[in-house]
Amino acid sequence: MENWKRRLRASTVHLGISLCIAAFAAALVFGLWYPYPYGEISGGRELFLLVVAVDVVMGPLITLAIFNSTKPRRELIMDFTVVGTLQLAALGYGLWTVFAARPVHLVFEYSRMSVVHAIDVDSDLLAKAPPSLQTLPVTGPTVIALRPFKNPAEQFDATTAALKGFPLAARSDLWQAYEPARADVLKEAKPVAELRARFSNQAAQIDRAIAATGKPVTDLRYLPLLSRKTAWTVLLDTTTAEPLGYLPLDSF
Repeated sequence: MENWKRRLRASTVHLGISLCIAAFAAALVFGLWYPYPYGEISGGRELFLLVVAVDVVMGPLITLAIFNSTKPRRELIMDFTVVGTLQLAALGYGLWTVFAARPVHLVFEYSRMSVVHAIDVDSDLLAKAPPSLQTLPVTGPTVIALRPFKNPAEQFDATTAALKGFPLAARSDLWQAYEPARADVLKEAKPVAELRARFSNQAAQIDRAIAATGKPVTDLRYLPLLSRKTAWTVLLDTTTAEPLGYLPLDSF
């Protein structure tokens, strides 16, 4: 009985350490790689919870299984070293997976906004992007746009590739800075008042998103926002076209 009490004590300490490490990892993931709302839009929350849940649970359980107070101190230290090393290796691999899937750009894709993730970007095409966009950001997505097609042949090739599963927004050879596209963004965007009229049954949710921007409804426009498996709506400043807010509403 006494040995089991010590096992539980050791496992509890291990759990506390694991939770502290998980909290640090959460700050890294949601503070840098998946800032709001990308934790939800890009699936970062689900990926992180899966990685951390396995790591936080398995480490203390292994400690509970192997801890034996009758073992020599040297052997106990060796056991904990092995368990800790395996746990950190698993967490590191999991975090690398989350990092590799991080959102890198919010792209104006001619008539909508699309989220591009690092894993979607072809490394060969990345070399054809403007020099300022050839390095993928690690501190959250930046806002960019797709340039106009040079000719019908380029448009046909890009559209064909999109139909085969290579989304236009991930075509780094089509990327450009957001500034030249602002007028086109505002031309495609619609007044938020129309959004409220279309989705009157979700007016409360829309009003909360409007209030969070700090702008009156007359100063806002919207575009649909497409990510991996979900569609949201982005609220834009009617003068600058800067994204100011997001809401989980499919406005296509």
